[in-house]
Amino acid sequence: MVATSIYQSRVTTAQEAVKVIKSGNRVFLTGNVSVPQKLLAALVEYAPNLNDVEVCQALTVGSADYVGPEMEGHLRVNSMFISANIRKAVQEGRADFTPVLLSEFPLLFKRGILPLDVAIIHVSTPDEHGFCSLGVEVGLTKTAAESAKIIIAEVNEKMPRTLGDSFIHVSRLTHIVPVNYPIPEHIMASEGNLDVIEKIAGHVAVLIPDGATMQLGIGAIPDAVLKFLFDKKDLGIHTELFSDGVIDLVNAGVLTNARKSLHPGKIVSGFILGTKRLYDWVDDNPMIELHRSEYVNDPFVIAQNDRMVAVNSAIEVDLTGQICADSIGPKLYSGVGGQLDFVYGASRSKGGVPIIALPSMATMRDGTVISKIAAMLKLGAGVVTSRNHVRFVVTEHGVADLYGRTIRQRAQALINVADPQFRESLEQQAKELHYL
Repeated sequence: MVATSIYQSRVTTAQEAVKVIKSGNRVFLTGNVSVPQKLLAALVEYAPNLNDVEVCQALTVGSADYVGPEMEGHLRVNSMFISANIRKAVQEGRADFTPVLLSEFPLLFKRGILPLDVAIIHVSTPDEHGFCSLGVEVGLTKTAAESAKIIIAEVNEKMPRTLGDSFIHVSRLTHIVPVNYPIPEHIMASEGNLDVIEKIAGHVAVLIPDGATMQLGIGAIPDAVLKFLFDKKDLGIHTELFSDGVIDLVNAGVLTNARKSLHPGKIVSGFILGTKRLYDWVDDNPMIELHRSEYVNDPFVIAQNDRMVAVNSAIEVDLTGQICADSIGPKLYSGVGGQLDFVYGASRSKGGVPIIALPSMATMRDGTVISKIAAMLKLGAGVVTSRNHVRFVVTEHGVADLYGRTIRQRAQALINVADPQFRESLEQQAKELHYL
């Protein structure tokens, strides 16, 4: 077959493939658990031969060798979302951060704002027609790959074949590196007090109606919410990512997608993040469709889902309703991700429910306990969701409904869901600010 012939003619080693990268190139690196491990290791090994190569990415899971101090002058990461493995490099100035909505991330490449020389991607083995699936990471990768002059691909026998707008033909792959290693597993973080997390999840679940379409962001709280939904009916999913928790809801007949007003019967996502159980489950599963992030995360697409519920988290919330989710004061921590996309999309949805959920307090490294409901955000803190967009804020102490409320009403509602030990001081500060 022609596709087989093309495939065989482009097979090479990782070490040879990365040699097509030249000094001054801009390179896209596919992310999440789909990071191409062999190619990235080969690029780090080859990096001393290169100068000023920009590596564009979002969240990545795995080794941070490519942002090590020894890479300075050779490779420099430009990340649109700060993952844990590169956070130190960004905070120390050895890597760059570009703030951008997840819905617009791939458009930076497509529209030539960040022209791409090379895309390094990770795909499944080709089918009989020569099409490879982008597997667990489609949303940020497909448009980037289409925008690059050169595509270097790891073709992995272990990569699940996901359906939807997830395919690329072997004729588009300029260099092919066959591999056979398991896709890394990622268990949703269980940081924090489990009792607090479950109380928050319980309050969130009450806000989710039967027939809702849900977006659940990264973290322990969104993942915990799924465990409180087994008494619901005909739930659906339209989300930037999902994890293992959806499987049990599907098996229980709760998550049917039957009442979705957009893509009925389908779970729609941009990428997946979980364990081998999840990867096996999504493989060739006709219920699952993965699409580009500029589609999945488009607020005006999201809004077409009636009863759209968006659940996202925050680092800090002030008494006017401003949401900080990307920094601790001026120290950059993560990014906007899809939070604002889905908050706004859910706000525009018929019967939509945009939710920010967070513990009411946090313990610092020195043992100091602070309130995450603050009179004012820390100096230099980034506002991810503005006070004009926010509707529901949920802590373990209850739900603050801020929509259509005055500053005075908002301040009181947020004080009511703060931890009791901080309420008196928050009331005093609110009075000094003339909020109360």
